[in-house]
Amino acid sequence: MKICDPILLIEDDPLDIMTLQRGFRDINAKNPLSICYNGEEALEFLSQPSNPTPALIISDLHMPRMNGLEFLKIVKSSPEWCKIPVVILTTSQEEEDRLTGFQLSVAGYFVKPFKYINFVEKLQIIYQYWCLNEVSTFIS
Repeated sequence: MKICDPILLIEDDPLDIMTLQRGFRDINAKNPLSICYNGEEALEFLSQPSNPTPALIISDLHMPRMNGLEFLKIVKSSPEWCKIPVVILTTSQEEEDRLTGFQLSVAGYFVKPFKYINFVEKLQIIYQYWCLNEVSTFIS
């Protein structure tokens, strides 16, 4: 992932959105960040030709209208979107959610920590990994 590559965040909690935006600023991530509030809205975003294809999707699990796992199932079954890496960032520690996510080819599963400093540490790890990863050359 390059600095100009967009990231799509799918999150319904305004406080978590603000925390992620602040976290991205604190780790000096300059990537454009698009925000959708549920899976349906994210599918609509991805369907719009005028929107850039994200190099990374970070998704919560528990959201209204369409949750993260339902979204993941659709994205990973689509020939045009299946190569986009999706990382789950959620409060869910349920083993079933984790297993289902990996069965649906999630690229990573992270539980949101309660302390901001720990949140930023996890975000830094996710970001650094995808900046080093060469997968973005296969997306487009």
